[in-house]
Amino acid sequence: MSLVLQTPAASSEVARTHFLDKLSLETDVADVWNDIQNRVEGFYILDARSEKAYRDGHIPGALNLPHSLISAETTAILDPTKLMVVYCWGPNCNGAAKACVKLAALGFRVKEMLGGIEYWEKEENPLE
Repeated sequence: MSLVLQTPAASSEVARTHFLDKLSLETDVADVWNDIQNRVEGFYILDARSEKAYRDGHIPGALNLPHSLISAETTAILDPTKLMVVYCWGPNCNGAAKACVKLAALGFRVKEMLGGIEYWEKEENPLE
């Protein structure tokens, strides 16, 4: 008996919709680094970690806004038409998800950067 085949796979249309939905909420380190290198504009990179962690090293051009401090007041200077790409420590951290919830509640469009700063460093991308 196959554990893989035990549950039938979704139709190709259901699978396409599912993965498109995932991509509308997530991005990854390689895509963010590609866009930084190509000077793509239209989104912010937001570091949801503590101010100390940010000072110790962050993605080039990232803004620091710890998830616990996100409010209408702390985001007032940000352009609400720009996408927010949010990261925290890595897969074991939900700070980016918490930040995305708060930002979305304030009307911002958001994507979580999978892997966080941990995978940024694993891919040997530069830090500021």
